[in-house]
Amino acid sequence: MKRWCACVLVALSAAAAAAGSSDTDGPLVTTRQGVLRGRVLRSRLGRDIYSFRGVRFAQPPLGALRFQPPVAPQSWDGVRNATEDGLACPQPGVYPTVPASEDCLFLNVYSTKLPDGGDNPKRPVLVFFHAGGWYSNTGRSTVYGPQYLADQDIVLVTTNYRLGSLGFLSTGDGVMKGNNGMKDQVMTLRWVQQNIAAFGGDPGSVTIGGYSVGGASVWMHMFSPMTTGLFHRGISMSGSINTFWNVDGDPMRLARRQSALLGCPSNSSTGIRDCLLQKGAQEIASTFSGMQEWGYDPVLVWTPVIEPDLGDGEERYLVDHPRDLLLSGNFTQVPWLTGITTDEFAPDAFDVLWNSTLTEDMDRNFDRVAPISYMYERGTENSRRISQGLRQFYLGDQPLSNASDTGLGHLYADALIGFGEDRNAKLVSRMSTEPVYFYKFSYQGRYSHRYYPGTTKPYGVVHHDDLIYLFYISVLFPYFTSTDPETLTVERLTTLWGNFVRTGNPTPGASSLLGNVTWPTFNERSLNYLDIGSQLVVKQGLYQDRFNTWDRLFPLPSSH
Repeated sequence: MKRWCACVLVALSAAAAAAGSSDTDGPLVTTRQGVLRGRVLRSRLGRDIYSFRGVRFAQPPLGALRFQPPVAPQSWDGVRNATEDGLACPQPGVYPTVPASEDCLFLNVYSTKLPDGGDNPKRPVLVFFHAGGWYSNTGRSTVYGPQYLADQDIVLVTTNYRLGSLGFLSTGDGVMKGNNGMKDQVMTLRWVQQNIAAFGGDPGSVTIGGYSVGGASVWMHMFSPMTTGLFHRGISMSGSINTFWNVDGDPMRLARRQSALLGCPSNSSTGIRDCLLQKGAQEIASTFSGMQEWGYDPVLVWTPVIEPDLGDGEERYLVDHPRDLLLSGNFTQVPWLTGITTDEFAPDAFDVLWNSTLTEDMDRNFDRVAPISYMYERGTENSRRISQGLRQFYLGDQPLSNASDTGLGHLYADALIGFGEDRNAKLVSRMSTEPVYFYKFSYQGRYSHRYYPGTTKPYGVVHHDDLIYLFYISVLFPYFTSTDPETLTVERLTTLWGNFVRTGNPTPGASSLLGNVTWPTFNERSLNYLDIGSQLVVKQGLYQDRFNTWDRLFPLPSSH
């Protein structure tokens, strides 16, 4: 997301060491579609990573396939090169150095042990869905480099999926059904089931993970009939984006808005579709700023939708509201690891308070602005009640210009991530027979996705900052070596996540690296969580004074 790009790009002193060999005689793997030639990279600890990048998992969604579900990839003869990343999907230029194309349905596979004859290591698999508000980012190795996680004896898969209107636009009536970005992720999981054994992976031990909307995607897959049997554990990092479980109840409103921005008619579903089919993919993606409604808000524009049953036999990704499926227990129950960072979206307060026009408008028209920024119902008496309750709790009776940035920062953090994570963890732990593990990531390193303006001082531990220690994000941050103070956190976080991918338990046994901590499961009585900072400490009741306010303002249906 634009607001979450780091303020400065960092010199990459160790990039060459991380990149590894460019040997043209790289490893070969035979998939169901054909033979791939990969490339050998190096892990942080010096192990060989057999990388296969730019692997097609679906046909290019071009021409008549735009706005359609993904189609299985075609086979090929000979050896196909898989030594370089595929193109990213069209987006509004968040990572300007990343080339993009509508032909973007590629994934990357990383393994440190391939099958040898009849000996297959059958290692657990982590499929990771990228962040980016469902409108930006990519699974390319420059953003999700494998060098840290590869030392965990797992097979890592990162993937692209269609973004923005190209991936999520729906007319709500079957003309454009929506959810194609989510169906791209499903196609990735089906490709994994068919092919991952050839890379040394175990299709019977697949963890799906993701960050922000990638974590919300994991959450959504728990409710989709299309993903049954495709995964066995879940990791949602900072993944609950709002209080309504990320479902658009009025997709046609968004379709008309998108159509108007491109000079297309908006009087009918077919008119919108036919006109958008004539537009360039990047032209569509570049209208993103016009989809925002107030400053940089809302942070989330496109979401999955509930698909109508048209009786045509086509698979529907989402057939009911996730809230109802959750409260009825009708969802895929797997071990689930989830949590937040200390500060999440708190720096968004500065985007308001450092802009006098936005400050004045929010202060005078809080009842109108707050539902846009914090993503809840608009224009009702209940909406006004919620807005007044939030203002009183977070900002008190002071004018917004005099309110502390902390209060407004906590409001952004809790509205966009914190409350949803807390409520979802409580409900899943109540309804599921499988364990839930909750965390707060509080480690403050030298680097961050947000710095105080004009400085290299991190604002805090903000949204995305824990990713710095799981993946080598070479477009933004340096490569950590044994002499860097961040290395201990890299080792701890990758070990916790690796343990969970292998066993469904982040601390299955005593470990001196982890301070011999035992991470207890989360439930509504104990509210246990692991504080992942300079030390690993078990605590209880994260931010409950704040989240209880949201519980009062957003009560669950009385029948539950």
